[in-house]
Amino acid sequence: MTSSVPVTSGTLAVPGARLYYELRGSGPLVAIVGAPMHSAPFAPLADLLAADHRVLTMDPRGHFGSVPDDPDADSSPRQRADDLAALIRHVDAGPAAVLGSSGGAVTTLALLQAHQELVRTAVAHEPPLAQLLDDREQQSAANEETIATYESGDTLGAVRRFMANAGLVMPEEVFLQVFGGEKSPEEVGSERFFYLHELRGTAGWAPDLDALRATTDRLVIGIGEASAGQFCDRTSRALATELKIEPVVFPGGHGGFMENPAAFADRLREVID
Repeated sequence: MTSSVPVTSGTLAVPGARLYYELRGSGPLVAIVGAPMHSAPFAPLADLLAADHRVLTMDPRGHFGSVPDDPDADSSPRQRADDLAALIRHVDAGPAAVLGSSGGAVTTLALLQAHQELVRTAVAHEPPLAQLLDDREQQSAANEETIATYESGDTLGAVRRFMANAGLVMPEEVFLQVFGGEKSPEEVGSERFFYLHELRGTAGWAPDLDALRATTDRLVIGIGEASAGQFCDRTSRALATELKIEPVVFPGGHGGFMENPAAFADRLREVID
C-alpha cells in the first residue's frame, strides 16, 4: 500500500531483533501498534493523523520487516513493550500518545506499566485480556485448540477457530477472499510466528491492576461501537470495571481504524489532544 503522505522508514537494532518502523508528519508524537498486525493496515489512519502529529508505526518482532534473531523464540507483551519503548526513545519525540489495537492494546498496557515516562496518553483499543474473565479457563483451552489446529497443518481451520473464539463473524466468501488465497512468504512467516510464538503469551497475559490504577489519568480503554458481546468487548469492559473508569466508544468494530479511518482518527484526536 502506497502512503499518500511522505513516509520515512528505518530499522532499529534491539536485543534479539531488528525492528522496522515508519514515521509520518510532524507535531506531538503518536505511536500506533498492533500484535500481530504490522504497520501497513494502520497506514490510512497514520496518514490522516500525520496532518497534525508525528506518527510512528512499526512491525512487531516476528512480523514482516521486524526480524528476530531466533525465529523460534517466543514473543511476550513485556518484550514488545520494551521494543516500542526503544523506538520512542530512538525517534526522540516522546512522551507519546500510544494507540494499541487488539494484541497491540496489550502491548500498550505493558508499556504503561513498565515505561510510564514515555507515555502521555495510552489508548488500549479492545485488549484481549482473557485473565480478567470468569471463563478464562475455557478461553485458554480454546486458544490451545487453535494452536493445535495450526500445528496440524490446517491453517484455515486455525483462523476459523481464532475468529470464532473472538466472536468475529465474516461471510464465507469474504473469509475465503481474505484468508484463502495464496500467501506471500512474509505472510506465511507472520502467521506461523503468531500461532506458535505469540498467541499463547498474549492471550495469557494478566495486567498489573495496581500499577494501572496509578495511571488511570492517562489511560483510555477503547471499545468499538459495533463490538457488543464480542470477546474483546467483554475483556475491555472487565478491565474498565477493575480500574473504575468508563470505556470510550470508537467508530466501527474491532478493526474500526480500517473500516472508517477518518471517523476513527477524529475520535482518537478527541481523547489524545
